[in-house]
Amino acid sequence: MASHVKNMTEGKPAKLLLTFSLSLVAGNVFQQLYTVVDTMVVGKYLGVNALAAVGASDWLNWLMLGVIQGLTQGFGIKMAQEFGAGREDELRRSVGNSVVLSLLSTVVLMVLGQLIARPVLTLLQTPAEIMEYTLLYLRIMFAGVPIVMLYNLLACILRSLGDSRTPLNAMIVASLTNIVLDYLFVMGLEWGIAGAAVATLIAQAVSGAFCFWHIRKITFLKIAKADFRLQKDRTIRLFLLGLPMAFQNGIIAIGGMIVQFVVNSYGVIFIAGFTATNKLYGLLEIAATSYGYAMVTYVGQNLGAGKLERIRSGMRSAMGIAMATSVVIALVMLVLGKYILGLFISGTPEVVEQTTQIAYFYLAVMSFSLPILYVLHVTRSAIQGMGNTVLPMLSGVAEFVMRTLSVIFLPMLMGETGIFFAETTAWLGADVVLITSYLIVMKKLMSIRRPA
Repeated sequence: MASHVKNMTEGKPAKLLLTFSLSLVAGNVFQQLYTVVDTMVVGKYLGVNALAAVGASDWLNWLMLGVIQGLTQGFGIKMAQEFGAGREDELRRSVGNSVVLSLLSTVVLMVLGQLIARPVLTLLQTPAEIMEYTLLYLRIMFAGVPIVMLYNLLACILRSLGDSRTPLNAMIVASLTNIVLDYLFVMGLEWGIAGAAVATLIAQAVSGAFCFWHIRKITFLKIAKADFRLQKDRTIRLFLLGLPMAFQNGIIAIGGMIVQFVVNSYGVIFIAGFTATNKLYGLLEIAATSYGYAMVTYVGQNLGAGKLERIRSGMRSAMGIAMATSVVIALVMLVLGKYILGLFISGTPEVVEQTTQIAYFYLAVMSFSLPILYVLHVTRSAIQGMGNTVLPMLSGVAEFVMRTLSVIFLPMLMGETGIFFAETTAWLGADVVLITSYLIVMKKLMSIRRPA
């Protein structure tokens, strides 16, 4: 059964992108829901110190997740191109090789995560009162790397085939699972911050199993034993696509850790306010990441089919949709932001007021800058779908440079609030690289494919 598989080389681009993205948006809503519930339970039930501890782990945790997502998304680009070109034998071999490469990468990442957790937290000057909580949370999350890799690879396989519905259903099941387990482990069994981490991993395992069950029903993806045999050229090509994306995410995360280093110097209340807004970051970019996944699949399939004009028209449609969406989300956050932030914060009235002020100012800065972020996601994903992951990697370097310079120098000029503008300047730096890169890559492709 492959009813959710979608060929995106025919039909109106705007409609295809919207229908594909809506399932992803809904799936991301549920994924963010269990992230938000984690934060609410930790912040309200365990207090500001526990909330700050989860926040102090964010970028190191995202470093691991970013590397995993980068690798699997890179593998998915090749799958999308082969599906668009109708090369089903090649598609099966790429899937099989991707599974093996993912397993090997999992072992390396899991060991590396455990080794670097404490040294990195120490280097970031994580406050002593939250250090052990943060370390415990990270050790559990890093032990669950195989689960995270499983879900991300399976979801990328499905998305490369135009199926965004199954990952949505997987996220719904996972979200409900996580919410129930959060209350059971944290409040019922009183496992504290460890309970939140375990609940998240079990929920991801459920979503991975759900995706696997559906992939087994896709008749043209019946993988033979020979498909798992690594082929040199295919392995190199998969890594050439995946590693730059992993590096891109990794260097962005390192930039984020530098920001966290500066944030940590301002004390637990500032960290808690910063964390509360960062937990809404996913809601801010929820549609952007969905449009990005849609563009990778859309561009990859159409490139495989040799339909370059459809890539151009799809890009125009995606940009229009993205801009409209970013404005709507920004308005919602500006109006309802203080209420939403209040769901994460507990303590004395004075502590709540101070934390909320910090969090809302940061939220307002990011909301006003949201169109910049949406341009970033759409453009970066279009270039990746064309099979070029090096130029998007360079945009990640630009993000790193701009974020680092901003977080070092803006506080000197503006005080602690200067930290909140680091994200905006990072997005701007990436956009300059990405828009220029898209124009260059598209011009080159058109000149190669244009008949003599």
